[in-house]
Amino acid sequence: MNNYARRAMGAMLAIQRYPWEQGVCAQALYEAGEMELFIAMAHDAVLRQQPDGRLAVINQNIAVTDPAANGEPVLRAYELTGEPLYRAAAEKMLAYLKEKAPRTKEGVLYHNEVSFAEGYSPDQLWVDSCYMAPPFLAAMGEFDDALLQMEGLFGYLQDGETGLLYHNYDVSGARFVRKLLWATGNGWALMGLARLRALAEAAGRNDVEERARAMGKALLKALLPFQRKDGLYHDILDDEGSFVDGSSAMMAAAFIFRGVFEGWLDENCREYAEKSYQTMLGKFDAIGLLHDVCGCPHFVSSGTSAEAQAGFLMMDAWRARLNGEKV
Repeated sequence: MNNYARRAMGAMLAIQRYPWEQGVCAQALYEAGEMELFIAMAHDAVLRQQPDGRLAVINQNIAVTDPAANGEPVLRAYELTGEPLYRAAAEKMLAYLKEKAPRTKEGVLYHNEVSFAEGYSPDQLWVDSCYMAPPFLAAMGEFDDALLQMEGLFGYLQDGETGLLYHNYDVSGARFVRKLLWATGNGWALMGLARLRALAEAAGRNDVEERARAMGKALLKALLPFQRKDGLYHDILDDEGSFVDGSSAMMAAAFIFRGVFEGWLDENCREYAEKSYQTMLGKFDAIGLLHDVCGCPHFVSSGTSAEAQAGFLMMDAWRARLNGEKV
Protein backbone atom coordinates (compact mmCIF):
# COMPACT_ATOMS: atom_id res chain seq x y z
CA MET A 1 0.00 0.00 0.00
CA ASN A 2 1.43 3.37 -1.01
CA ASN A 3 1.61 6.44 1.19
CA TYR A 4 -1.52 8.05 -0.29
CA ALA A 5 -3.59 4.95 0.43
CA ARG A 6 -2.21 4.71 3.97
CA ARG A 7 -3.19 8.33 4.63
CA ALA A 8 -6.66 7.69 3.24
CA MET A 9 -6.99 4.56 5.36
CA GLY A 10 -5.81 6.26 8.55
CA ALA A 11 -8.34 9.06 8.25
CA MET A 12 -11.07 6.61 7.24
CA LEU A 13 -10.57 4.57 10.39
CA ALA A 14 -11.02 7.70 12.49
CA ILE A 15 -14.39 8.64 10.98
CA GLN A 16 -17.63 8.03 12.88
CA ARG A 17 -19.72 5.53 10.95
CA TYR A 18 -23.33 4.53 10.26
CA PRO A 19 -24.17 1.04 8.91
CA TRP A 20 -23.48 1.73 5.24
CA GLU A 21 -20.25 3.54 6.10
CA GLN A 22 -19.04 0.68 8.31
CA GLY A 23 -19.82 -1.71 5.47
CA VAL A 24 -18.13 0.15 2.64
CA CYS A 25 -15.07 0.89 4.80
CA ALA A 26 -14.75 -2.79 5.79
CA GLN A 27 -15.16 -3.83 2.14
CA ALA A 28 -12.49 -1.32 1.10
CA LEU A 29 -10.05 -2.79 3.61
CA TYR A 30 -10.85 -6.28 2.32
CA GLU A 31 -10.25 -5.25 -1.30
CA ALA A 32 -7.03 -3.49 -0.27
CA GLY A 33 -5.74 -6.66 1.40
CA GLU A 34 -5.85 -5.27 4.94
CA MET A 35 -7.20 -8.48 6.42
CA GLU A 36 -6.71 -7.89 10.13
CA LEU A 37 -8.31 -4.46 9.97
CA PHE A 38 -11.32 -5.55 7.92
CA ILE A 39 -11.94 -8.46 10.30
CA ALA A 40 -11.87 -6.02 13.23
CA MET A 41 -14.48 -3.85 11.49
CA ALA A 42 -16.60 -6.88 10.67
CA HIS A 43 -16.37 -7.92 14.32
CA ASP A 44 -17.76 -4.60 15.51
CA ALA A 45 -20.56 -4.82 12.94
CA VAL A 46 -21.53 -8.11 14.59
CA LEU A 47 -21.38 -6.58 18.08
CA ARG A 48 -23.89 -3.99 16.91
CA GLN A 49 -26.18 -6.49 15.18
CA GLN A 50 -29.83 -5.98 16.09
CA PRO A 51 -32.08 -8.85 17.23
CA ASP A 52 -33.80 -8.82 13.83
CA GLY A 53 -30.47 -9.41 12.07
CA ARG A 54 -29.43 -5.97 10.86
CA LEU A 55 -25.67 -5.43 11.21
CA ALA A 56 -23.72 -2.41 12.51
CA VAL A 57 -26.79 -0.49 13.63
CA ILE A 58 -26.36 2.61 15.77
CA ASN A 59 -29.00 5.08 16.91
CA GLN A 60 -32.47 4.39 15.45
CA ASN A 61 -33.01 1.10 13.64
CA ILE A 62 -34.54 2.49 10.43
CA ALA A 63 -32.29 1.28 7.61
CA VAL A 64 -33.35 -1.77 5.58
CA THR A 65 -30.58 -2.28 3.02
CA ASP A 66 -27.68 -0.27 4.48
CA PRO A 67 -26.81 -2.87 7.17
CA ALA A 68 -26.37 -5.51 4.45
CA ALA A 69 -23.27 -3.64 3.25
CA ASN A 70 -21.56 -5.30 6.22
CA GLY A 71 -22.70 -8.76 5.21
CA GLU A 72 -19.91 -9.77 2.87
CA PRO A 73 -17.12 -8.54 5.20
CA VAL A 74 -18.71 -10.56 8.03
CA LEU A 75 -18.92 -13.62 5.78
CA ARG A 76 -15.29 -13.22 4.66
CA ALA A 77 -14.25 -12.83 8.30
CA TYR A 78 -15.79 -16.25 8.94
CA GLU A 79 -13.99 -17.77 5.96
CA LEU A 80 -10.64 -16.43 7.15
CA THR A 81 -11.01 -17.18 10.85
CA GLY A 82 -13.46 -20.07 11.06
CA GLU A 83 -15.19 -18.21 13.90
CA PRO A 84 -18.83 -19.46 14.00
CA LEU A 85 -19.99 -16.11 15.41
CA TYR A 86 -19.39 -14.47 12.04
CA ARG A 87 -21.17 -17.14 10.00
CA ALA A 88 -24.18 -16.98 12.32
CA ALA A 89 -24.27 -13.19 11.99
CA ALA A 90 -24.18 -13.38 8.18
CA GLU A 91 -27.00 -15.93 8.20
CA LYS A 92 -29.03 -13.71 10.51
CA MET A 93 -28.51 -10.71 8.20
CA LEU A 94 -29.65 -12.83 5.25
CA ALA A 95 -32.73 -14.03 7.13
CA TYR A 96 -33.72 -10.42 7.78
CA LEU A 97 -33.53 -9.55 4.07
CA LYS A 98 -35.36 -12.68 2.97
CA GLU A 99 -38.04 -12.92 5.65
CA LYS A 100 -38.56 -9.58 7.41
CA ALA A 101 -37.43 -6.67 5.24
CA PRO A 102 -40.20 -4.72 3.47
CA ARG A 103 -40.36 -5.10 -0.32
CA THR A 104 -42.34 -3.87 -3.30
CA LYS A 105 -44.89 -6.17 -4.90
CA GLU A 106 -42.15 -7.22 -7.33
CA GLY A 107 -39.89 -8.13 -4.42
CA VAL A 108 -37.51 -5.14 -4.49
CA LEU A 109 -36.22 -4.20 -1.05
CA TYR A 110 -37.16 -0.77 0.27
CA HIS A 111 -34.29 1.37 1.52
CA ASN A 112 -35.60 2.53 4.91
CA GLU A 113 -38.50 1.97 7.26
CA VAL A 114 -39.31 5.68 7.38
CA SER A 115 -39.62 8.52 4.90
CA PHE A 116 -37.07 11.33 4.76
CA ALA A 117 -39.36 13.75 2.96
CA GLU A 118 -42.61 15.17 4.28
CA GLY A 119 -45.65 13.86 2.48
CA TYR A 120 -43.95 10.72 1.21
CA SER A 121 -44.37 7.14 2.33
CA PRO A 122 -41.67 4.86 3.77
CA ASP A 123 -41.93 2.87 0.53
CA GLN A 124 -38.87 4.40 -1.09
CA LEU A 125 -36.26 2.88 -3.39
CA TRP A 126 -32.81 4.48 -3.34
CA VAL A 127 -30.00 4.07 -5.83
CA ASP A 128 -27.64 3.47 -2.88
CA SER A 129 -29.25 0.06 -2.42
CA CYS A 130 -27.56 -1.18 -5.60
CA TYR A 131 -24.39 -1.43 -3.54
CA MET A 132 -25.83 -2.37 -0.16
CA ALA A 133 -27.87 -5.54 -0.67
CA PRO A 134 -27.29 -7.32 -4.04
CA PRO A 135 -23.58 -8.17 -3.50
CA PHE A 136 -24.30 -9.63 -0.06
CA LEU A 137 -27.21 -11.68 -1.39
CA ALA A 138 -24.87 -13.00 -4.09
CA ALA A 139 -22.12 -13.76 -1.58
CA MET A 140 -24.65 -15.89 0.31
CA GLY A 141 -25.61 -17.75 -2.86
CA GLU A 142 -28.88 -15.89 -3.44
CA PHE A 143 -28.06 -14.93 -7.03
CA ASP A 144 -31.61 -14.81 -8.35
CA ASP A 145 -32.65 -12.41 -5.59
CA ALA A 146 -29.49 -10.36 -6.07
CA LEU A 147 -30.26 -9.88 -9.75
CA LEU A 148 -33.91 -9.18 -8.98
CA GLN A 149 -32.81 -6.36 -6.66
CA MET A 150 -30.46 -4.82 -9.20
CA GLU A 151 -32.86 -5.03 -12.13
CA GLY A 152 -35.76 -3.88 -9.96
CA LEU A 153 -33.90 -0.78 -8.81
CA PHE A 154 -32.88 0.03 -12.37
CA GLY A 155 -36.47 -0.46 -13.48
CA TYR A 156 -37.74 2.18 -11.09
CA LEU A 157 -34.79 4.61 -11.12
CA GLN A 158 -33.27 4.58 -14.61
CA ASP A 159 -33.74 7.61 -16.83
CA GLY A 160 -34.83 6.44 -20.27
CA GLU A 161 -33.06 9.28 -22.05
CA THR A 162 -29.58 9.23 -20.48
CA GLY A 163 -29.47 5.68 -19.09
CA LEU A 164 -28.35 7.08 -15.74
CA LEU A 165 -30.07 6.53 -12.40
CA TYR A 166 -32.13 9.00 -10.40
CA HIS A 167 -31.65 9.17 -6.64
CA ASN A 168 -34.87 7.82 -5.12
CA TYR A 169 -38.48 6.97 -5.85
CA ASP A 170 -41.59 6.69 -3.67
CA VAL A 171 -43.46 3.59 -4.80
CA SER A 172 -46.71 4.14 -2.88
CA GLY A 173 -46.95 7.72 -4.09
CA ALA A 174 -45.77 6.81 -7.60
CA ARG A 175 -43.43 9.81 -7.70
CA PHE A 176 -39.76 10.64 -7.33
CA VAL A 177 -38.54 11.98 -4.02
CA ARG A 178 -35.35 13.35 -5.57
CA LYS A 179 -35.50 13.14 -9.35
CA LEU A 180 -31.88 14.08 -9.77
CA LEU A 181 -29.02 12.29 -11.52
CA TRP A 182 -26.89 12.11 -8.39
CA ALA A 183 -23.30 11.31 -9.34
CA THR A 184 -22.42 9.42 -6.16
CA GLY A 185 -25.55 7.30 -6.50
CA ASN A 186 -24.47 6.18 -9.94
CA GLY A 187 -21.06 5.40 -8.43
CA TRP A 188 -22.69 3.19 -5.81
CA ALA A 189 -24.51 1.32 -8.58
CA LEU A 190 -21.31 0.75 -10.57
CA MET A 191 -19.46 -0.67 -7.58
CA GLY A 192 -22.38 -2.91 -6.69
CA LEU A 193 -22.54 -4.26 -10.22
CA ALA A 194 -18.80 -4.96 -10.27
CA ARG A 195 -19.07 -7.01 -7.09
CA LEU A 196 -22.17 -8.84 -8.25
CA ARG A 197 -20.48 -9.73 -11.54
CA ALA A 198 -17.37 -11.08 -9.85
CA LEU A 199 -19.32 -13.14 -7.32
CA ALA A 200 -21.50 -14.61 -10.07
CA GLU A 201 -18.49 -15.53 -12.18
CA ALA A 202 -16.81 -17.25 -9.22
CA ALA A 203 -19.97 -19.27 -8.57
CA GLY A 204 -20.45 -20.25 -12.20
CA ARG A 205 -23.67 -18.25 -12.53
CA ASN A 206 -22.96 -17.12 -16.07
CA ASP A 207 -26.47 -15.75 -16.55
CA VAL A 208 -26.08 -13.33 -13.65
CA GLU A 209 -22.48 -12.51 -14.57
CA GLU A 210 -23.45 -11.59 -18.13
CA ARG A 211 -26.37 -9.45 -17.03
CA ALA A 212 -24.39 -7.59 -14.33
CA ARG A 213 -21.53 -7.00 -16.77
CA ALA A 214 -23.88 -5.64 -19.44
CA MET A 215 -25.65 -3.36 -16.97
CA GLY A 216 -22.34 -2.07 -15.62
CA LYS A 217 -20.85 -1.36 -19.03
CA ALA A 218 -24.01 0.43 -20.16
CA LEU A 219 -24.13 2.57 -17.01
CA LEU A 220 -20.46 3.49 -17.39
CA LYS A 221 -21.03 4.45 -21.02
CA ALA A 222 -23.87 6.72 -19.89
CA LEU A 223 -21.74 8.29 -17.16
CA LEU A 224 -18.48 9.02 -18.97
CA PRO A 225 -19.81 11.85 -21.20
CA PHE A 226 -20.39 13.83 -18.00
CA GLN A 227 -16.79 13.53 -16.81
CA ARG A 228 -15.00 16.88 -16.51
CA LYS A 229 -11.54 17.50 -17.91
CA ASP A 230 -10.08 16.99 -14.42
CA GLY A 231 -11.66 13.53 -14.19
CA LEU A 232 -14.34 14.53 -11.66
CA TYR A 233 -18.11 15.00 -12.00
CA HIS A 234 -20.68 17.51 -10.90
CA ASP A 235 -22.72 16.31 -7.93
CA ILE A 236 -25.82 16.41 -10.12
CA LEU A 237 -24.46 15.10 -13.37
CA ASP A 238 -26.49 17.27 -15.73
CA ASP A 239 -26.26 20.42 -13.59
CA GLU A 240 -22.98 22.29 -14.04
CA GLY A 241 -24.05 24.66 -11.28
CA SER A 242 -23.82 21.88 -8.68
CA PHE A 243 -20.58 21.39 -6.79
CA VAL A 244 -17.73 19.27 -8.13
CA ASP A 245 -17.61 15.80 -6.63
CA GLY A 246 -14.73 13.35 -6.34
CA SER A 247 -16.57 10.48 -4.62
CA SER A 248 -18.38 9.44 -7.77
CA ALA A 249 -15.14 9.75 -9.76
CA MET A 250 -13.29 7.40 -7.41
CA MET A 251 -16.14 4.89 -7.42
CA ALA A 252 -16.24 4.92 -11.22
CA ALA A 253 -12.45 4.65 -11.35
CA ALA A 254 -12.51 1.63 -9.02
CA PHE A 255 -15.08 0.05 -11.34
CA ILE A 256 -12.91 0.74 -14.39
CA PHE A 257 -9.60 -0.40 -12.93
CA ARG A 258 -11.29 -3.56 -11.66
CA GLY A 259 -13.01 -4.25 -14.96
CA VAL A 260 -9.83 -3.84 -16.99
CA PHE A 261 -7.87 -5.97 -14.52
CA GLU A 262 -10.48 -8.74 -14.60
CA GLY A 263 -10.58 -8.63 -18.37
CA TRP A 264 -14.18 -7.71 -19.08
CA LEU A 265 -13.75 -3.98 -19.65
CA ASP A 266 -11.90 -2.43 -22.57
CA GLU A 267 -8.38 -1.17 -21.90
CA ASN A 268 -9.33 2.18 -23.47
CA CYS A 269 -11.51 2.95 -20.44
CA ARG A 270 -8.43 3.10 -18.27
CA GLU A 271 -7.58 6.69 -19.21
CA TYR A 272 -10.83 7.94 -17.66
CA ALA A 273 -9.99 6.27 -14.36
CA GLU A 274 -6.38 7.43 -14.40
CA LYS A 275 -7.49 11.02 -14.84
CA SER A 276 -9.70 10.74 -11.75
CA TYR A 277 -6.92 9.06 -9.77
CA GLN A 278 -4.33 11.72 -10.53
CA THR A 279 -6.71 14.56 -9.66
CA MET A 280 -7.71 13.01 -6.34
CA LEU A 281 -4.08 12.69 -5.29
CA GLY A 282 -4.16 16.45 -4.93
CA LYS A 283 -7.27 16.49 -2.73
CA PHE A 284 -5.68 15.23 0.51
CA ASP A 285 -5.29 17.55 3.46
CA ALA A 286 -2.61 17.31 6.16
CA ILE A 287 -4.47 14.65 8.15
CA GLY A 288 -5.41 12.41 5.23
CA LEU A 289 -8.97 13.55 4.58
CA LEU A 290 -10.06 13.87 0.95
CA HIS A 291 -11.84 17.08 -0.03
CA ASP A 292 -14.03 18.14 -2.95
CA VAL A 293 -16.27 15.14 -2.40
CA CYS A 294 -19.96 14.76 -1.58
CA GLY A 295 -19.94 15.51 2.15
CA CYS A 296 -21.53 13.83 5.13
CA PRO A 297 -23.80 13.96 7.02
CA HIS A 298 -26.41 15.21 4.53
CA PHE A 299 -24.62 14.62 1.19
CA VAL A 300 -25.96 17.74 -0.48
CA SER A 301 -22.79 19.85 -0.28
CA SER A 302 -19.06 19.52 -0.73
CA GLY A 303 -17.18 18.17 2.27
CA THR A 304 -15.60 14.93 3.49
CA SER A 305 -17.00 11.43 3.99
CA ALA A 306 -16.23 7.84 4.92
CA GLU A 307 -17.23 6.59 1.48
CA ALA A 308 -14.81 9.00 -0.17
CA GLN A 309 -11.95 7.57 1.89
CA ALA A 310 -13.13 4.04 1.10
CA GLY A 311 -13.53 4.92 -2.57
CA PHE A 312 -9.90 6.00 -2.75
CA LEU A 313 -8.73 2.73 -1.17
CA MET A 314 -10.76 0.67 -3.64
CA MET A 315 -9.61 2.75 -6.59
CA ASP A 316 -5.99 2.54 -5.50
CA ALA A 317 -6.12 -1.21 -4.81
CA TRP A 318 -7.55 -2.14 -8.23
CA ARG A 319 -5.18 0.26 -9.97
CA ALA A 320 -2.25 -1.39 -8.16
CA ARG A 321 -3.38 -4.84 -9.27
CA LEU A 322 -3.73 -3.63 -12.84
CA ASN A 323 -0.21 -2.20 -12.70
CA GLY A 324 1.20 -5.47 -11.34
CA GLU A 325 1.89 -4.01 -7.90
CA LYS A 326 1.46 -5.87 -4.64
CA VAL A 327 -1.78 -5.32 -2.74
